[in-house]
Amino acid sequence: MKVQAMMNPNVITVEPSSSVALAAKLLSHHNIGALPVCSADGRLRGMVTDRDIILRCIAAEEDPAQTPVREIMSRGCTTISAQQNGQEAIALMASKQVRRLPVVDNGKLVGVLSLADIARSQRFDMEAAQALGKISENIVRR
Repeated sequence: MKVQAMMNPNVITVEPSSSVALAAKLLSHHNIGALPVCSADGRLRGMVTDRDIILRCIAAEEDPAQTPVREIMSRGCTTISAQQNGQEAIALMASKQVRRLPVVDNGKLVGVLSLADIARSQRFDMEAAQALGKISENIVRR
């Protein structure tokens, strides 16, 4: 099964110049843990997570209303193409220890694929569980 068939194409994004406060509000309102950061032309620039907000902004005593997302986002995100298959996505998630993959086409964000999306497809149940185990290995050791 291709990534395109499993991904969520309705993605909430934020621009690099948006405030961290806005990103936090979007995360809360949509009950999600990460936002792709995209430029006005739809190109993926990074990702910002609830953890980024806590560690890189709040704990650093920065003002979320005055801090732009670009200052705390993760750059160089691992991505996948909509045309790749689920096995490749699972292997990539496990090796990079990520739970979400931005899906890009010609550098532009077209969706996000999460481990939950893969599990819901019911085609890769065991593989998704194994990938989650690998992703969580370092968390347990920390």
